[in-house]
Amino acid sequence: QVQLVESGGGLVQPGGSLTISCAASGFTFRSYAMSWYRQAPGKERELVAGIGSGGRSTNYADSVKGRFTISRDNAKNTVYLQMNSLKPEDTAVYFCYARLGLGRVYEYWGQGTQVTVSS
Repeated sequence: QVQLVESGGGLVQPGGSLTISCAASGFTFRSYAMSWYRQAPGKERELVAGIGSGGRSTNYADSVKGRFTISRDNAKNTVYLQMNSLKPEDTAVYFCYARLGLGRVYEYWGQGTQVTVSS
C-alpha cells in the first residue's frame, strides 16, 4: 500500500523556521522525483520545490528561492522541506508528491500538513 505521510507542520511566527517531512512507503522511493506543493485557502495548488531521484537536481518557485531548501534521504525514504524566513503568505497546506514517468506515469500524493505563519 502506497503511503506518503507528511509531518512537522504547525504555527510559526513571521521570520521563523520550520522543517516538514514526508515519509514514503509502498513504492521504490529512490526511483521517484519528489516535490512539495502547497495550497492556500481560495487558491490553486502550486509547486513549491522539487528534487530529482538522486537528490542532485532541485528546483524552486521564485517566491521561496533562497528561503526554502528541499532535500531527501533515500535510506530513510523521506523528503524534507526546510523553510526559513517564513512569511504570512507562506501559510498553506503543504503536500508531498511523488512521480515516476517512464512511459506510464506513476504519481502519488500525501494528505497534507498545515503550516500557519502568524504572530
